[in-house]
Parts: sequence; C-alpha cells; structure tokens
Amino acid sequence: MTFWKRHEFFINGDWVDASDAKSMDVINPATEQPIGSIAMGDAKTIDAAVAAAKAAFPSFSRTTVAERKELLRSILSVYRQRRDEVAHAIQLELGAPRHLAYGAQTAVGEGHLDGFLQALGTFEFEETLLNGDLVIREPIGVCGLITPWNWPINQIALKVLPALAAGCTMVLKPSEFTPFNAMLYAEILAEAGVPKGVFNLVNGEGPEVGAALSRHPDVAMMSFTGSSRAGAAVSRDAAEGAKKVALELGGKSPNLVFADSDLSGAVKRGVRHMFNNTGQSCNAPSRMLVERSVYDEAKEIALKTAQQQQVGDPDEAGRHIGPLVNHIQFDRVQELIKAGMDEGATVLIGGLGKPDGMNEGYFVKPTIFVDVDNEMRVAREEIFGPVLCMIPFDEEDEAISIANDTEYGLAAYVQTEDQDRAMRVARQLRAGMVHINGSDIEYGTPFGGYKKSGVGREGGTFGLEEFLEVKAIARPKETA
Repeated sequence: MTFWKRHEFFINGDWVDASDAKSMDVINPATEQPIGSIAMGDAKTIDAAVAAAKAAFPSFSRTTVAERKELLRSILSVYRQRRDEVAHAIQLELGAPRHLAYGAQTAVGEGHLDGFLQALGTFEFEETLLNGDLVIREPIGVCGLITPWNWPINQIALKVLPALAAGCTMVLKPSEFTPFNAMLYAEILAEAGVPKGVFNLVNGEGPEVGAALSRHPDVAMMSFTGSSRAGAAVSRDAAEGAKKVALELGGKSPNLVFADSDLSGAVKRGVRHMFNNTGQSCNAPSRMLVERSVYDEAKEIALKTAQQQQVGDPDEAGRHIGPLVNHIQFDRVQELIKAGMDEGATVLIGGLGKPDGMNEGYFVKPTIFVDVDNEMRVAREEIFGPVLCMIPFDEEDEAISIANDTEYGLAAYVQTEDQDRAMRVARQLRAGMVHINGSDIEYGTPFGGYKKSGVGREGGTFGLEEFLEVKAIARPKETA
C-alpha cells in the first residue's frame, strides 16, 4: 500500500523540513482511508517562499526567450519520464479511474507544454507602434498560484508554465486534497533545471496559506482556479495591494440540442461528458437544453446512456467513473439532488445515496433530472457531481435566452446540422468557449469565461500575456 509522508515544503530549490508544522491526512476517496499526510503551511512559510521567489526574480526575469524555451523542453522531457508517477498519485488522491488518471488527467501536462512552446515561438515581446513609440512586455514579478483538486496537473501546468515562459518567479499552493501530484511536479521542475527560488511550493488551507499569499506585499499577481466564492476571497485579499488577479472559476454550461442534430450522438455525447471525471469539471455541460419536438426521444436516449454508465474502483480497468473527491463534495451533491427532488424535477435515473453494493468511498449515483425549470437550484448552482439537468425549449431565441440566464459563462455547447445556425447561436452565447457538435478546443486556445466564471484567460499566447506587464518607451522622433 502506498503511503506518503511529506512533511516538507519546496522553497529556494530544496525540500525544507516542516515536521513541527501541523499535519493533515490525505484521504483516498475510494476507500475513505489515508494514503499519506502533508505538513500545512502558515503565513511565515509563505513569507519564506515569497522571499526566495523575490530574490530569484532579478536574474530569471533577464533570461532570454531561447533560454526559457530550452527550459520548457527540459521540463517536457522529464515530465514524460515521470508521467506515470503523477498518474498514480492522481488516481489515489483524486479517485480518478486508471483510464482517466493515466490518460487525460496527465496528458494535459504534455499538451500545455507544447502549447506554450508554440506561443513562445511566435510571441513578440517588443514592438514599435506606428507612432514610433516602443512597447515591451516584461515579466510581472513574483506570482502566487492557487490550484484546485479536480484537474490538478492541468491547472498547475496552465499557471506554472506560462509564468516560467514569461520570466516570472512563483509560489504554488496546490489543493490540500490532492497535494502529492504537485509535489512530484516540483521534483520534475528541479530535475529539469529550474533555477533555485524560481518555483516554490507550500501546502496549506486557502483561508490561511492562500490568504497570506494573496495579501503578501511582494506578490505582484495572483492566479487562482476554484470556486467563485473562493475566487472572490482571493480578489478581496489582493485588492489592498492592487495586484493583478486572474481567475478561472465555476460554470453551469448549457448544451443546446436542436431537432436537426444527430440526436443520438449529441445526447449520448452530452451525458457521457457530464459524467466524465464524476462531473467534477468546471466546463461540464450540466444543462442539456433540448428542442421540445425531440425532447421525449432525447430523454429515452439519455436514460439508456446513463444505464450503461458504470461506477467502480479507480484501480480497475474500464471506462467507469470513480468517487467524488471527499465527504464535503459528497454531502453537497446529495444536498442538491434532494433540492431538485423537493423543487419538483423528475429523477429520470439515479437520485440520493450511493450505488448499490458500494458502502465505502464517496461514490454517488449518476443522476439525470428531467422537466427541469431553469429557476431551480439544480439548474442554477454548480453541483460539481455527475448530475445532468434536461430542459425543453421551443424556439432558437428561447434556447439562447435560457442558456444565457445564468451567473456563469465558462463554456457552451451547440448541437445542430445547420452550420449557419451553429455559428449564429455560438455568437450569441455569453460564454468564453463554445463547442459545436462535439468539437474541443486545442492546446494554446484561450480557456476562460464570462461573468462569474472568471477574469482573464489561460493557455497559449493569451495565457502568457496574463503574466506580463506592458511598458511603453517614448523615444525622440527624427525631425523632417
């Protein structure tokens, strides 16, 4: 049995003993048993990590683009060698099934590296405007990075890599629920040759360590991924220091299914996407809006698809889904399923409780609500579990109105064989990303959303720009 005891922080290129700090057990959500423990940092730990990053900034910020590209290539090489170690950690601490942990959950660590290498290859750090003034883009400084548990390496890569590419130094606070993959990533960075002090890692809780990082006077920028509530807290903590803040937050993404779509393919794809990662994805298509003329048929397809969805042990082979990450998430999903039932939505499949025969672990029943009103809690709140809401509509304008009637705006999905309609609808949806007929965005495409789904973008050139300041230099103009 794997058991990690990591009572240490990565500061200034070394693992610093933290055996005197308070500790926290890390739980395998499939068994509810500890798989290890970590030390929990505090404000003093953050002070030390920020001081290391501040000291490293002057030299690292002056590295050339070529040097930083070579560093990213080195990271890519080491990551490929150690990817299975990262996957093993994600499987245990997140409860991700093997096919997911060793597949998409860790493939993103390579994909985003490729995306940022391409961005660095074409990015213009200096340009002369038509008026003759010079504009240069410089690293912003010491960056505080706070990442979530649901796609841990994805979010670490989307923050650490552009910070390095820009020439910034940083302090990472990963989720305390999935810390071990982040600590492995710190080892990968050190092995790849990231200079001392450029990257630092401190584990801890958001209200203590995250807040100390957000408030620290020597931190120039905060990049946060997580809930909208926590993102607001980061913004408040950073406001006094007038820091730049980038936020990637929640979603309640609509999936518009028109009658002229490949209905079977569209509904199956939507249900499976919603259940993927046990519904713990910010861009999950959690509201399926279906044209009323095919609504009953869509419900039948959704039911058959959900009946085929298995829930199982993450260590077993297969395309099943695993547990939710912890008891907090389990309780929240149960609360919202009950709310949907109390508000009058019909449970097509699933419902309260654990799947039959699963008495341990934070497993839940894949659930579909039908005949949902968009004012119900299950249609408005981010559930972050395998819970799909199906809502009928009559006209295209009504579908767009329902889709946009949300405080979120991360992703949206459109299913139709009419390409003119697809583009017409996509342009009217208030979301940062629109996916047409099962398409997905590529590495390097901006990821982020409107409204309470966040501020700023991640990935490729757009993600790189988040870590840069813009300086204008006015030079004497030649006289005629």
